[in-house]
Amino acid sequence: MRLAVLGIAALVLATPWAAARAQDDDDDHDRARDLYERGEIEGLADIMAIVRAKAPGEIVAVDLIRAGSKWVYRFQVIAADGRRRTVDVDAGAGGVLSSEGDRK
Repeated sequence: MRLAVLGIAALVLATPWAAARAQDDDDDHDRARDLYERGEIEGLADIMAIVRAKAPGEIVAVDLIRAGSKWVYRFQVIAADGRRRTVDVDAGAGGVLSSEGDRK
């Protein structure tokens, strides 16, 4: 019985966080679409081709962040050997800014 109560409490406490995270994701998507439509950033599909050439593997996460005066796509890529890489790409110009990685 105690385990069931703890499980329900965990679900109730997690729900507001999950809803807030979903809202953040919607806001990120809307911001990216607006920036793309204004010509301030390149489309994600074009940028992904650059990342795949630089860091082959499975792209598991993408964030659009502000770094100084630039918008940057930050990719998390898992290579076939399991190593994780972070690749930052200038979202406006399409050039790779940095690539960190080879971490397991």
